[in-house]
Amino acid sequence: MVDKELLEKMRKDAHEALRYKETIMEGYQTDQQLKKVQPPLVKEKMCHVQIDLPRNFDDLNLDKNLTQLLIERKSSRVYSSQNITLLELSYLLWAAQGIKAIRGKRYATIRTAPCGGARHPFELYFVAQYVDGLKPGYYHYLPMTHQIECIDENPKIHETLSDLMVGQVWAERSSVIFIYSIVPYRSEWRYGVTATYLNQNDMGHVGENVYLAATALGLGTCGVGAFDQYKCDELFKLNTDEEFCFYSQTIGTIDEKTALKEDDLYAFLKTEEDEYVN
Repeated sequence: MVDKELLEKMRKDAHEALRYKETIMEGYQTDQQLKKVQPPLVKEKMCHVQIDLPRNFDDLNLDKNLTQLLIERKSSRVYSSQNITLLELSYLLWAAQGIKAIRGKRYATIRTAPCGGARHPFELYFVAQYVDGLKPGYYHYLPMTHQIECIDENPKIHETLSDLMVGQVWAERSSVIFIYSIVPYRSEWRYGVTATYLNQNDMGHVGENVYLAATALGLGTCGVGAFDQYKCDELFKLNTDEEFCFYSQTIGTIDEKTALKEDDLYAFLKTEEDEYVN
């Protein structure tokens, strides 16, 4: 049973925090204003060996316009467990966190997704299951060089996915699962105590980029907030004093059969819809 009084208090507290005024912030200075050294733009390489990703995106023959993509974009939870190509994975990673330019000497990165102050506090890891040329395992994306690195291989990775996604067995058929971490100080350095709210908004920008990119590729994806953060922190070997997993996104192959099964997920609405509407 939800404690309604506690829930209402949490809502009010969150609302008041969002409505901060200059008087509340009077005298407060961010670390940027204090002239403290800014944090690194990206995480350093974690492994000795990196894998170059292909960039020949023109070979993907992406011919859908933006209007089509917006109409077709949806969350997909039923996948056909087929391999995606390394080029498709490369495109998805680039769409999520690709770097297009560097502002100043090393002040900020300009990426494919927008972000408040161009702080980009996220790192992108992924669980690879069905990808051409990649062994099943846990990987890290390096946006500066458009490379990936394998943190650990796991030939039995299929057996771990349900637990990783806290019992959501449908995720076991994903080709790839993106796990986004956050390095809070990257945005806190500039925005201080207000960074938390910006970070949540900015994560949405990244997720939508992947939705549109997956749709363009004819793949399915689903943003998922329910995953085992602590297990992911451990698998990707994060120093949780500075970085922790924040959001996840499953990606997989889809076809006409999976589309029919997707509809079956909502079959309960045919008999129970009135219960939710009234």
